[in-house]
Amino acid sequence: MKKAIMAKKVGMTQVFTDNGVFVPVTVLEAGPCVVVQKKTVENDGYAAIQVGYTEIREKLVNKPEKGHFDKAGVTAKRYLKEFRLEDAENYEVGAEIKADVFAAGDKVDVSGITKGKGFQSTIKRYNAQRGPMGHGSKSHRVVGSMSSGTTPGRVKKGKKMPGHMGHINVTIQNLEIVRADAEKNIILVKGAVPGPKGSILVIKDSVKA
Repeated sequence: MKKAIMAKKVGMTQVFTDNGVFVPVTVLEAGPCVVVQKKTVENDGYAAIQVGYTEIREKLVNKPEKGHFDKAGVTAKRYLKEFRLEDAENYEVGAEIKADVFAAGDKVDVSGITKGKGFQSTIKRYNAQRGPMGHGSKSHRVVGSMSSGTTPGRVKKGKKMPGHMGHINVTIQNLEIVRADAEKNIILVKGAVPGPKGSILVIKDSVKA
């Protein structure tokens, strides 16, 4: 990983490119993120940086966290994330990472927590087909066949059944940066990204680029 930043999802809109092409984009409030801790191979066995995003009142952090931020000389942050960057040794504690770390045309992977859907049936959760809707049918939206007959006589592992849907970490790969504005801390990403408005996302270089 060469570059990474944390961002907040603002919403979706549309923009025109320089060529006049109409593009749907997601607006992300990216950074500024502050380097809170620097990990080295000598001390920790690997090289990485820990960054903080979004300021928070000091009274809302506990004593260990307050000491952690005081040692770095930065204000308290609501979110902390560790990035194993290839050039982690070049960053210093207190340094800022802004939206201009990415440029238009860059390919990125965006990770975030999807919208929670609660407890759902197989029809919504796995796009299963419903049963007959006639009055004689007693299986309108049930799971259906659970397994084989006498052998093996049990429900097999991996059977798609009703349960909790959504609210999981999802990564969408190879999204394109349409625009990056360091002054307004804004990044426009082509297409949709996981999560509802206001959710926190991680943007990093695409592994498949």
